Amino acid sequence: MDTTLEHPVVLHRAAPAADAGSAPRWRVEAVQALLDLPFNDLLFRAQTVHRGHWPAGDVELATLLSVKTGGCPENCGYCPQSAEFDTGVKAQKLMSVDEVTAAAQAAKDAGATRFCMGAAWRAPKDRDIEKVAELVQAVKGLGLQSCATLGMLQAHQARALRDAGLDYYNHNLDTAPEYYGDVVDTRSYQDRLDTLAHVRAAGISVCCGGIVGMGEAPVHRAGLLAQLANLDPYPESVPINSLVRVPGTPLADSAPIDPLDFVRVIAVARILMPRARVRLSAGRQQLGEAVQALCFLAGANSIFYGDKLLVTGNPDVEADRQLLAKLGLRGRDVAAGEGAGA
Repeated sequence: MDTTLEHPVVLHRAAPAADAGSAPRWRVEAVQALLDLPFNDLLFRAQTVHRGHWPAGDVELATLLSVKTGGCPENCGYCPQSAEFDTGVKAQKLMSVDEVTAAAQAAKDAGATRFCMGAAWRAPKDRDIEKVAELVQAVKGLGLQSCATLGMLQAHQARALRDAGLDYYNHNLDTAPEYYGDVVDTRSYQDRLDTLAHVRAAGISVCCGGIVGMGEAPVHRAGLLAQLANLDPYPESVPINSLVRVPGTPLADSAPIDPLDFVRVIAVARILMPRARVRLSAGRQQLGEAVQALCFLAGANSIFYGDKLLVTGNPDVEADRQLLAKLGLRGRDVAAGEGAGA
């Protein structure tokens, strides 16, 4: 049972839809009220929700591989793979099936249960989808859950990925609609929502989150969380990224988010989306062990696992193993855990 439904701070929320799997409608003001709660009260609320929906207390280990790096025509201000920015990232072609299979096997051997493939496209062509479908089949053949992030999709492309066995598709909203134009202007917010709709219609589970620390105001963080929670249904996976400030990108000089404010975002994501895997994603390397521990307490139950996220650094596998052991947390066994669409 979601204990947040009885708390007066959520009375600004509209009545839930009739379908139990649908997302309730959250107003930005209600989300901001949650973010503004006293820190201990917020973490208590989030941990209560977390225990009610995730009693096993496990942490999903997902590995992300850039299967096609650089040369993207988009101008996302945070992204070192944009062709518009001089960040030292060199464009590379799509990796082969054998290369990806070897990387996926190594991830599985290290304990990962989900393998995510990222390609720096604005929108893949049909011939690209055919090649990615082969990669998905290879990953699935190893017994791993599969995820891909390839840019904007058309409806028939989403169906082709589903037919290949893709479990999850990642397409982040990045930030609130009101701040989106300050981050990227080569695609619209509606473009992102349209891709998510195509993924849902195809029957693929949704991985969708955003980035904080891009110079946004607190209300924009509330707006992002409200957008995610109001997706119908809300995403099965919600990656929360802390901006990795890469020299050469427009957002390289953004002031970092206060670590405790980052924990607040994690906690509110857990409260708003109780059945989602809330993932600590980019920027985790800068958080340190103590802040990561607070994030797990706040309801994070998934991490990107490995020494690199696309082209930026990440804590190495051994460091993550030691941290989870210190906290008494365990990685999820995919055979015993939830499958796609849970």
